[in-house]
Amino acid sequence: MDNSAATVLSPDFGNEAELQPSVKTQIQQVLDNEEIKQSQIAREAGLTAPVLSSWLKGNYKGDNKAVEAKLNQWLAARGRKAEVSMVFPKAPEWIDTPTAKKVTSVLTYAQLAGDIAVIYGGAGLGKTCTLKAYAEQSPNVWVVTMSPAHGGVASTLEEIAEVLGLRGIPGRAVRLQRELVRKLSGTGGLLVIDEAQHLNVNSLEAIRSLHDATGVGLALVGNESVYARLTGGSRSATFAQLFSRLGKRLRLNKPRKEDVVAVANSFSVAGDQEQKALYEISQKPGALRGVVKTLRLATMFAAGDNEAVQLEHIRAAWHDLGGANS
Repeated sequence: MDNSAATVLSPDFGNEAELQPSVKTQIQQVLDNEEIKQSQIAREAGLTAPVLSSWLKGNYKGDNKAVEAKLNQWLAARGRKAEVSMVFPKAPEWIDTPTAKKVTSVLTYAQLAGDIAVIYGGAGLGKTCTLKAYAEQSPNVWVVTMSPAHGGVASTLEEIAEVLGLRGIPGRAVRLQRELVRKLSGTGGLLVIDEAQHLNVNSLEAIRSLHDATGVGLALVGNESVYARLTGGSRSATFAQLFSRLGKRLRLNKPRKEDVVAVANSFSVAGDQEQKALYEISQKPGALRGVVKTLRLATMFAAGDNEAVQLEHIRAAWHDLGGANS
C-alpha cells in the first residue's frame, strides 16, 4: 500500500453542501434574528409575500426551485452588502452646518409667525436633509415633495393630503381643499413644499389659499427658478398675490468653508490639506453632496490601507467618482 496516498479524511469530506444550511433555514434565521419583515424579503427578492409565505410553510404548489433560486440570490447579495458596509460608512442623515442653521432659522420664523418663506438655490446644499431634520424635531411640520407629476391643482392637493394622513377623499379639488383647511386650521404648524419649482401658477395659488385660510406657516423650497418665477418679467403680475405675502427669503448659492469643515469633521477628517481639497470639491457641481460621496469612498480606501483618511485617499475617491473631469 502506498502510504503517501493514505490521507485521513473527515467523514464530511465532499459533502460541503450538506453542511451549508438550506436556503429555507437561512431565510428563517434572518426572520428570527433580525428586524426585517417577511414582506420586505419577498419584495427585495422579486417575490410576492403570499408566495414566500407558502414556500416557507412547504405548501407552495408552483416552481419551488425558481423561488429558492431567487432567495439564494437575495442571500448572496445581502452578504456582499454586509461586507461592504463594514468599510463603507453610511452617509450622515443630517449635519448641522452653518447653512443648515440658516435654513432652520427661516423655517422657525415661518412656523412661529404663520408667514410664507422662500428658500431657493442650487442642488447639493443640504436643503432637503435640513427640512426633514426640522420636521423630526418640531411638532406639526409637514414636508411635501413635489415632482413634474404634481403640476396640476388636484395632484398637488392630493400629495399634500397624503402627507397629512388624509386618504381616500372622494370628489374634486375643491373637496380636497376643504378637508385640508379643516386639518390644518388651529395647528400652528408649517407646510413645507419641497421641489416647488415643479408647480404651476394654479397649484401655487391653491397652496397660498391654504395658508390664507388657516394661518399655517408655509415654506416654498426649490432651485433658483422658484424665486425667479415669482419676480421675473411678465410673470410677476401673475404671482402678485403670493409675492406680496412673502415674509422671508433665503438664497443659497455655494457651500461656505464652514459648511465643508462641519461635514469633514463628521467623518473625523480634520487636516488642513484634506479640508482644503474638500472645499475645492464643494465648489463644483454636486456641492456638499459631492463632498459626502467623496468622503464615504475615501474612508473605504483608507480602511483598505489601515489608515486614517489622507489627502491621497480624497483625491483617489474624487477621481474614482469621475469628479476629476468636472
